[in-house]
Amino acid sequence: MSKTPKPVPTFASEAEERAFWEANDSSEHIDWSQAERTHLPNLKPSSTAISLRLPNGLLERIKVAANKRDVPYQSLIKTWLAEKIDASRH
Repeated sequence: MSKTPKPVPTFASEAEERAFWEANDSSEHIDWSQAERTHLPNLKPSSTAISLRLPNGLLERIKVAANKRDVPYQSLIKTWLAEKIDASRH
């Protein structure tokens, strides 16, 4: 980076900071050539456990479909739900 970066403003809230970074180029404020890789071993995606009752036959069919795709059945259910939601939005 050839020029001195602009100072990063102080934010009153996370929402204000988010809005700022959505509207501004971070390279004007941060010298990314000095960035270092980091490892966050305990970072987990946020999710919520739910209880869902399914008929036994339906669950078995889902497990067979998941097995054919070599994926866990819960992952397949999540994929199918996401695809259905996306399709219904269009």
